[in-house]
Amino acid sequence: MTPDELRALPKAELHLHLESAIGADTTRELADASGLPLPPSGPFPDQAAFVVAYERARDLVRTTADVRRVARELVERQARDGVVWSEVHVAPATYAGRLGPPDGILEAFLDGADGRAGVVLGINRGLPVAEAEATVDLALRWAGRGVVAVGLAGAEAAFPPGPFAPPLRRAAAAGLAVVPHCGEGTGADGVRAALALDPVRLCHAVGAEQDPRLVEQLRERAVCLDMAPSSNVALGIVPDLAAHPLPTLLRAGVEVTLSTDIPGFLGHGLVDELESCSRAWSLTDDEIALLARTSLRRSLGPAA
Repeated sequence: MTPDELRALPKAELHLHLESAIGADTTRELADASGLPLPPSGPFPDQAAFVVAYERARDLVRTTADVRRVARELVERQARDGVVWSEVHVAPATYAGRLGPPDGILEAFLDGADGRAGVVLGINRGLPVAEAEATVDLALRWAGRGVVAVGLAGAEAAFPPGPFAPPLRRAAAAGLAVVPHCGEGTGADGVRAALALDPVRLCHAVGAEQDPRLVEQLRERAVCLDMAPSSNVALGIVPDLAAHPLPTLLRAGVEVTLSTDIPGFLGHGLVDELESCSRAWSLTDDEIALLARTSLRRSLGPAA
């Protein structure tokens, strides 16, 4: 497909992070206004280096008005790429109260998104489990009002998912989807551990293809993988697009969606991602259309 055809293809993007989706011009403007340094750009030597850059991007968000602006500009960029719905990971707890109450952060984001994006409320593995419980409480207050799922992110090897299972199961029992990150440097074991949380989707899950039985389980349980190939390359999780497992998993019958994850650091949007991946993997038009259809069908947005 040509870039114009990719742009015209209705699609959703299901794996984005608020602070990693700040546009380049806005990043410079926020840095100038605050006197803070610009976040380093990728590629990064490892995930630890990316975390430093991510935290610097988060430091630039200083008010709920900034949150509202980032959300508004995000959905406007998405619309230009033919993205009709986005799901954005937002983790109010990581602001440690400096933007005010967490409800205010959600209200600002959803106001800026204007019904074109939902929130995946993020649990940070590096914070105490009590913070995870508070995040689920927050998610339940906003369920049906813009929060569509609860996620889990952070250093997998240092903080396995087991301790976070009770709050995540409480969210699932209340009808919220569970969409944890996994498989970023932890291989199939990390994906298997996240699968024990009964997710509806998994973010990344790069190591899944290492275990044929695990691939079969993902297919049998209809767990969708929200993969972000260029992000994985930028963070050194895979050496290049050609080595990424997405096309293998797609052709094995696993449900897969394509996302940018960190577009502000990559400097490109979803159409660019589709174009790059299509070239690297020789995707057929039918496979591209399947990725788009899956993104819409497995989204948690309004049916319309």
